[in-house]
Amino acid sequence: MKIIGITGGIGSGKSVACKVFRQLGIPVYDADLEAKKLYETVPELAARIRKEFSEDVFDKKGKVDRQKLSEIIFNDSNALKKLNKIVHPYVLKNFEEWVLKQTEVPYVIKEAAILFESGADAGCDHIITVTAPAELRMQRILQRDKRSKSEVELIMQKQWSEEEKIKHSDFVITNDEKQMLIPQVLEIHAQLLAEKK
Repeated sequence: MKIIGITGGIGSGKSVACKVFRQLGIPVYDADLEAKKLYETVPELAARIRKEFSEDVFDKKGKVDRQKLSEIIFNDSNALKKLNKIVHPYVLKNFEEWVLKQTEVPYVIKEAAILFESGADAGCDHIITVTAPAELRMQRILQRDKRSKSEVELIMQKQWSEEEKIKHSDFVITNDEKQMLIPQVLEIHAQLLAEKK
């Protein structure tokens, strides 16, 4: 089974591209979403987070307070590395189990904001980076999330630059609202199907 990684900076439009792949019948694993679910469903993972980050990152119900955890990791690069080191093996195991359930499809997609930063790119046959100008990405996030401009800038700084991601990618989708997104996805899909033969 071919594994295609898809990544892009915050606000680039990874999820929009993934919707198109889903419509083409390609299963998409959203690593960020699944990681959040694992916080809730794997007691061992929660225990490790508690041990490394203290009781402060848990709410009154004993669940991981992702907002508090985000504040810590975005202000401390070592904390971010520590969290990735804890969470990544659980996400990887969950992903591998998910892949086994996907049958009769030419390939699957793993969507992850920090695909390169977490080292998850190593398990992919090809990488797609979705890119968009920084100002447009900022505009999208401010409209979508309850974040301040400075928070978004901080997140952008923590992620690999678009240039760096593109350098390590096999395909690039430009989501700048000038070039049409769907034809770009269709072209990549056609290339991946042709490769399978």
